[in-house]
Parts: sequence; structure tokens; C-alpha cells
Amino acid sequence: MSNYSLSSTPKKSGGNTVLRFLVMLVVMGVAGAAGAMVTFRETPPPVLEIASNLPGIGQKTEITVKAREPDRGLAHVKVELVQGNTTQLLTEANFTPRKVWDRWGPLTAEHTFTVAVGKSVNPALVQGTAEIRVTAERVGTWLKTPDPEVKTLSLPVQLTPPTITPTSQAIYVNQGGVEAVVYQVGETSVRDGVQVGEWFFPGYPLPGGGPQEHFALFAIPYDMTDASGVKLVAQDALGNRGESAGFVHKFFPRPMGKDTIQLNDKFLEKVVTEVLPQSGLVDKQGLLDNYLQINGELRKRNNEHLKELATKTRASFLWRQGFQPMENAKVMGNFADRRTYVYNEKQVDTQDHLGFDLASLRLAPVPSANDGEVVLAKYFGIFGNAVVVDHGFGIMSLYAHLSSIDVKEGAAVKRGQTLGKTGATGLAGGDHLHFTMLLHGLPVNPVEWWDSHWIHDRLVLKLGSALPFDDESKATAKGKRG
Repeated sequence: MSNYSLSSTPKKSGGNTVLRFLVMLVVMGVAGAAGAMVTFRETPPPVLEIASNLPGIGQKTEITVKAREPDRGLAHVKVELVQGNTTQLLTEANFTPRKVWDRWGPLTAEHTFTVAVGKSVNPALVQGTAEIRVTAERVGTWLKTPDPEVKTLSLPVQLTPPTITPTSQAIYVNQGGVEAVVYQVGETSVRDGVQVGEWFFPGYPLPGGGPQEHFALFAIPYDMTDASGVKLVAQDALGNRGESAGFVHKFFPRPMGKDTIQLNDKFLEKVVTEVLPQSGLVDKQGLLDNYLQINGELRKRNNEHLKELATKTRASFLWRQGFQPMENAKVMGNFADRRTYVYNEKQVDTQDHLGFDLASLRLAPVPSANDGEVVLAKYFGIFGNAVVVDHGFGIMSLYAHLSSIDVKEGAAVKRGQTLGKTGATGLAGGDHLHFTMLLHGLPVNPVEWWDSHWIHDRLVLKLGSALPFDDESKATAKGKRG
């Protein structure tokens, strides 16, 4: 019998030692790299952008600053206004950047600042130039703090407003009426005209006039009893505004009239059933409530739309003759009547009637008061079927409550051309035409425009050949300026 013995393989202690040594070298390398990163790693500088909403600084300019640092995030950013030896801090913000070893923690990678600069917010500003300076601190390491990133934007400072001087004489205007004024305006003006309370009536270069000679048609609102606040104004691209007040020589008040409208269920039902589905208003589930929101809220919306239409007016006089009223029509309602609405012997509303209600034969043809261009021809809220004709330079005429419309938007129309037929659509209680004149969206008294002598005295004498008016008075007015 043979004897067998088992023996194990000898240990290779030298190989394990080498492995441990290699691992240790790797660990030391990683640690060294990490240490080097912590000690020396420098992130890219923040990216800074500066933008201005205007080409310079005047009364108020909006500055937008964007700062970006997507690696470790923003730290501290400040925005300053610098002019000469004066530095003013406009805004600043502190942020928490990532630690140098942190690659995934939270950070603010981007931030936007919006600040206003200008004479109205920085009284120490003077004419010349100024600088917007943005400084963004950079995130450093244990051994190194990089210089901050700085970016500047230099802008001109213009604080002198444009000049504006009236040259017209005999500026006489009625409450609810229109006038013209010719004036000289400075070259830096980009927006000039007449300010009347909340209403602005833009000016235009005078056709055939001299350099910087402008004119404006303006009106005193029907409910304004004092013309002392009427001003010629001119504004430059930087918001500097020049004014010339007191150029109105005479103002004639015209007290508003009064009228009472008796409401009944039959009329309310007619109006609500017709108007509400086309109004965009919410059904209040009550006949009177629905009527009141039509008479109030929808009326406001329609009036705002008329102001918007005025921004599309043609910058030329599209008419050559006097404005004509509807023939053989009886006046059933006057311009600038304050109407009180009564329902079941109780006052429920008050609104202002801003046109003439003219009644003739049922379904009578409605003529255009003058040459012009149709800018609205559709169902139009409280006015029902309506047409608006632009006569140029903000002068428009409105024809409402029509039973039918015979013209389309964009069509050129002639004085006396039929626009449609009278009716009782919208808020009308019976067949008639509601007619008014508008100046830049403001209803004005049509009586003036129906009077060729008024056109001659108030417009032609001031504008001269700029208004080619075919009237017996033209020969007298030619070449003259009032």
C-alpha cells in the first residue's frame, strides 16, 4: 500500500505587495489630482450682457443685465452708474456658488437684472456720457482669487427737451369741438402734438410747409369744462418732453344736455337677445343685468376699439368739400346728452350720448358725409350694424344702427355714396341713424363739420394750401395762415 500526502501551493507574497503598492499609487494620484483641483482649479469668467431699451439716457431708460456662470454658479454681481467721478450703485445680488470639489450641488447659473436710469431717477445726471458698469466676482480656490469680470456700456446722456412753439393765431375752440394749430418743433422730436387731459392728438408735418413745421387737429372733450391744461408737447427718443401751454386764445363752454330713457321689458328683451350673443360678455342670467353690462361694459369696449381704429388713419386729407348731414332727417337725440336710464320708476344707469340720432323714412339710404376710406363695416356691439369712414388725419365718421351695410372695409367712398340703410340694430329703440364725428377716437360735435364756414375759419385759414378745400371761401383762404 502506498502512502500519499497532500500539500498546498506556496504563497506568492511578493505579488500581493506589488498590487497593494499599485493601488496606493492610484489612490495617491487621485488624491493629488483632487488636491490640485481644489487648490488650482479656476472656472471660466462669468458671461455678462448689457442692453438698453433706448439709444441713450434721458428721463428714464431701462437697462437689462444678464449674468451667466454655469460651472460653479454666480457669486456676487453689482450694477453701477458711472459719470465722471460719481459712481452710484443701482443694484446688486449675492449668490451661493458650488464648493470647489462639488460638481453636482445647487447653483445659480444665470440671473437677469432690470434697472432704470435717467434724470427722473438719478437727479445728479448731467449732459454728456455715462457708463453702466457690471462687476461679477469670480469663484476662487484656496490659493487663488481671480480678478472679477467687468463689463461696461457707454451711453450718451441727453437731457434737453425738443422745443415746440405755436405759430397760429386766433385759436378758438368749443367744448366738444375741434381746432387746428400750426407750430414749429425741434429736430430731436419724435412725437409731438397736443395733450388735452388724458387725450393725445398727434401732430404731422404740414403738407407744403417749411422744415420742422407741423400741425395738429385737437379737440376739447365734451365733458371738459376748462381748457387751461391744453398743451403743445414734443418728446424726443429718450423721453425728454418740451411743452408750450396757454396757446388756446378763447374757449367756449357748452353745458351738456340731459335726457331720460324709459326702459321696459320688451326693449330689454330685444337688445339682450340680439346683442349679448355677439358681444363676448358673460350671460348674467338676468334681463336687466345683461342690459346694464351691454350699456356699460360693452360701450367702453366699443369706444376703445374706435380709439384703436384711429391709429390706422391715413396721414392725408381725403376730402375736398364740406361734410353733409343726412337729408330730410329729424333730430331725435343730441350730441353730449347725459342720459338717465329708468326702469320700473327707478334710475338704473347713466351714460353719455355722443352723436346725433337722425330719423327719416324707414330703411332710408345712409350717405357718406364725405370722401374717405371704410375702416369698419360690421356688427359692432352697442352700435349694431355700423360703418366707420376715415377722412384722414384722425377725422372719422360713424354710422350706426343700420339695417344693412352696402360697403366693405378698405373700400374708398365718395361724398353722398350710400353706405347702407337705417335700422334699429344694437341699442336702437326704433329705425334711425346714429351719426357722429370722431377725432382720433374722441367723439366731437358733428355740427361744426356740417358748417363750411366753420371749416374755413377754423381749419383752412390756419392750414392754407395744406388743406385743399373746394369751397367758395377757398379763394379767400388760399395761402393764408391764421
